[in-house]
Amino acid sequence: MLELAILDDYQRVALSLADWDRLRDRVRITVFDQALGADAAARLAPFDIVCMMRERTPFPRALFEALPKLKFMTLTGARSPSLDLDAASEHGVVVSHTGYGSQQSTAELAWSLILASARHLPTETAGMRAGGWQTTVGRVVDRKVLGLLGLGKLGSRMAAIGRAFGMEVQAWSQNLTAEKAEAAGARLVDKETLFRTSDWISIHLVLSDRSRALVAAPELALMKPDAWIVNTSRGPIIDEAALLATLDAGTIGGAALDVYAQEPLPADHPLRRAPRTILTPHLGFVTEDAYQVFYRDTVEDVAAWLDGAPVRVMNPAALDRRP
Repeated sequence: MLELAILDDYQRVALSLADWDRLRDRVRITVFDQALGADAAARLAPFDIVCMMRERTPFPRALFEALPKLKFMTLTGARSPSLDLDAASEHGVVVSHTGYGSQQSTAELAWSLILASARHLPTETAGMRAGGWQTTVGRVVDRKVLGLLGLGKLGSRMAAIGRAFGMEVQAWSQNLTAEKAEAAGARLVDKETLFRTSDWISIHLVLSDRSRALVAAPELALMKPDAWIVNTSRGPIIDEAALLATLDAGTIGGAALDVYAQEPLPADHPLRRAPRTILTPHLGFVTEDAYQVFYRDTVEDVAAWLDGAPVRVMNPAALDRRP
């Protein structure tokens, strides 16, 4: 019987959200509900099949080299920068992906963070639980300026919601045109103007060499003293050291973050103690709707591979290396 590992099932819901029983006469299933660390190779050595949750567990070339028994992997979603597909192919490991479900959940979370920052909800909630009462004065978002870094599918959804709230929406990205911005309900501005004039800046960019550390000390220095930056995309887009220095100096309103350069965020990371922050643990895609699609398709992927007819294959080159 083949050994199958389900990785990073933090909430221990994977087995309840899909029909894994169709596989149980062919594979033995082990669930990992904690992030794998430096001992990932040793812990995964017994497994023939690994089912990944997005990029929670990185799979570099060195890990493939340490797992000669590995034959097949599934990836929830269709893209993971931390998965070395070339190495998978060279080692004959077939990788199949799943569908996404709704992609609006990240935009909804970004708006939760914007509204929570506007009304100081974490501070007031903690105060209520401690027996206190009002201590802050909130702001409305109506007639304020929303600045969007990136205006793709998620950025366009953010723009539509911002306009519904009565906000002025402006956007910038390296390839954005005035026509595309207008079609999404936003106004194209240069990067300096976006940082200098926005009341909330929300990031909706793919992590790449061009976007890594795109938000650094010079950009943060342009922000209004009461402006907030919101990141639900990828942590390395913001230079964390520069952000920490800015928060400590008190020169911006704050930062609402769902993503970090290192995940899970270490317990002793200075961001956990930084002032004027709202921190969530990468919840953007984490919804029951998405998980149902992820795990349903994962089971389908495994069953198809076991039947000798893999589907949704990300690296067809690996098929030629199968024994």
